[in-house]
Amino acid sequence: MMNGWKTQKEVDEIRRRYPVGTRIELEYMDEREMPPGLKGIVDHVDDQGQLHMTWENGRSLALVPGVDDFRILPEQAEEPYEDNLENEEEMER
Repeated sequence: MMNGWKTQKEVDEIRRRYPVGTRIELEYMDEREMPPGLKGIVDHVDDQGQLHMTWENGRSLALVPGVDDFRILPEQAEEPYEDNLENEEEMER
């Protein structure tokens, strides 16, 4: 790796490990509005190996493997964030 750039082989491995649709839970990112426990879904991996995300808080900030701390969630971990809110409202009725 030269000057912080990833090789094509490294980027391909990141794409294999985090395919589109992978659910992620953030453990740490040096960004005030991105708290631990925040969940998101991988939209795509760019040519630098960054994971472009759609987060449940509406942000679309990319994750950088090796810099940000995160974990992959099981595929059937839970329903999407919006569905959880609807289910809670129905239960209160």
